[in-house]
Amino acid sequence: MIRFTRPFVTGQELAYLTEVLESPETSGNGTFARRCEALLEEELGGARVMMTPSCTHALELSALLLDVQPGDEVIVPTFTFTSTANAYVLYGAKPVFADIRPDTLNLDESALPELISERTRAVVPVHYAGVGCEMGAIRSACGPKVAVIEDNAHGLFGKKCGRLLGTLGDMAVLSFHDTKNFSAGEGGALVLNAPGLEERAEILREKGTNRTSFYRGEVDKYTWVDTGSSLLPSEFQMAVLLAQLEARDRIQSARRRIWERYHESLSDWAETRDCRTPHVPDGVEQSYHMFYLILPTAESQARFISYMRDAEIATPFHYVPLHLSEQGRRFGGKPGMCPVAESVAPRLVRLPLFASLETSDQDRVIETILSFQA
Repeated sequence: MIRFTRPFVTGQELAYLTEVLESPETSGNGTFARRCEALLEEELGGARVMMTPSCTHALELSALLLDVQPGDEVIVPTFTFTSTANAYVLYGAKPVFADIRPDTLNLDESALPELISERTRAVVPVHYAGVGCEMGAIRSACGPKVAVIEDNAHGLFGKKCGRLLGTLGDMAVLSFHDTKNFSAGEGGALVLNAPGLEERAEILREKGTNRTSFYRGEVDKYTWVDTGSSLLPSEFQMAVLLAQLEARDRIQSARRRIWERYHESLSDWAETRDCRTPHVPDGVEQSYHMFYLILPTAESQARFISYMRDAEIATPFHYVPLHLSEQGRRFGGKPGMCPVAESVAPRLVRLPLFASLETSDQDRVIETILSFQA
């Protein structure tokens, strides 16, 4: 079976894990976590990066930093993973579902003026498939009172108009889940771009204590000073992640080669069968996270997935729009609210894409697709 995804192994992970096992520090905020943070901070141009156990935890930390309260609203694209909304729902916010653009499948920035209200606390654009959102228009619509939190789970090292994704909002989150370009099994990070957030973020991440200040010698003992949670990853996670991040050029080069081969091999086939391949606008440097196809109908999506499964190739669908989910309906979601997402979701499939995908396996994926009658 050709899997949809497989974490890349650089060869350095085991050595780093051995270092952790032989070290007295295995819990959060250790040497490997700090090395991951330093590497990402340098790559992202100096923004403060704080590692978390998952991207979901990073989103929850952003909600704590925003002091999200019951009655607040947070605007999210409906075509996203549940965590984008759930992190704020946990603290009482109501998710407001925005439709997506038909070209990039990113949040439709033109919908924001009608969705933003006096209760809006934040907008959370998702850089779908690692293709940057229209951040200038989003920030303009939000103004100074509405925070912009980039969900950059797909887009690490991607760029929009020459600027790195994850540096364009007040905060951003990163994912190191095993489906992502760089994986620690689980793992995440919060990127702090707006000034004045770091000190409180450290406290919130450390169970509401000033423990980090204590370790720096700034206080003689630490104590409970604020609301917080346990949002530090273990050194085992961070050891694996550091090996991945250090191999970033090798990983990204391999993913780019695979993505571009899909594009070159399938674009003509897609065009003649009323299918679509990913759209990457001018001024965008994508992260090569995903290659998808949008088929003509929901029926053809189901036939495609079955056809590929019979050939032992995994080609999963993606998100069910949040506003159509059981939980989303509790927040006012109903059919017809987000017509683009409702059209795209039942027709989209994703192709196998991971850095260690063998050329012969990609050959088989492409040949099987070319034989499918959409």
